[in-house]
Amino acid sequence: MAAWWIYPVLGVLAGILSGLLGIGGGLILVGALILILPSQGIPEAVVVPVALASSLGSIVLTGLSSARAHQKRGAVLWPSVFWLVPGMLFGAVIASIGVVQWAGPGLRWAVVAYCLLVALQLLANWPKPPETQINSVSGWPWTLLGALIGAVSSVVGIGGGSMTVPALISRGVPAVKAVATSAVCGVFIALASALTYSRLPNAHAMPAFSVGYVYLPAALGVAITSIAFAPLGAHWAHRVSALTLKRLFAGFLLVMALLLVLKS
Repeated sequence: MAAWWIYPVLGVLAGILSGLLGIGGGLILVGALILILPSQGIPEAVVVPVALASSLGSIVLTGLSSARAHQKRGAVLWPSVFWLVPGMLFGAVIASIGVVQWAGPGLRWAVVAYCLLVALQLLANWPKPPETQINSVSGWPWTLLGALIGAVSSVVGIGGGSMTVPALISRGVPAVKAVATSAVCGVFIALASALTYSRLPNAHAMPAFSVGYVYLPAALGVAITSIAFAPLGAHWAHRVSALTLKRLFAGFLLVMALLLVLKS
């Protein structure tokens, strides 16, 4: 109970990042939850799966708020969503089942490795957009890519924006539309993953207000404030250069990776 106040605070950061950069605060949220949840009565053996599931549960609501804000501005590329989402749903469900079946110390290191990869991507400001811009992407290769994005997202507890946005930008999709489209895709990834985690049997003694591997105080506590702040992030995304904020976020990720290593 003592640490419940941290969830709304994390939600502010998650909401702003979700709307602003399209990558959400999922990685920071997962790392923070891994450090906090043992004090909430979560058994050590399932701390990482519970952190992943709870993060994804909060992303459903955060992503809906962010996606709605972007849609109002007409920035969502729905044809791209239709090609990406079927693969994302498949990958997310299969990976969620795999996480629970083979949960172990490797999951924590997967989160650490992904934090480092995303931090490097942000610091390098990659990818550079091509000179020719396009308004959408389509084709079965994007559905297959969606399956990979959905699977990785489920394993590290994120909405997939750190993969979806660069993939779209690298093909010439304008950054603002890539962020908006990623926000919609992230809702589907998070929903499929969170529902799967919530339906899987958990043999460990969980505290009250837990559904499967989803710890509701964490998921809802984050969502309460992230919903309020996601539109603010989306507003900034249409008006402010995000380069400095990307670098700050990269710094957060590097610190989080270090803390996870030190606490392992």
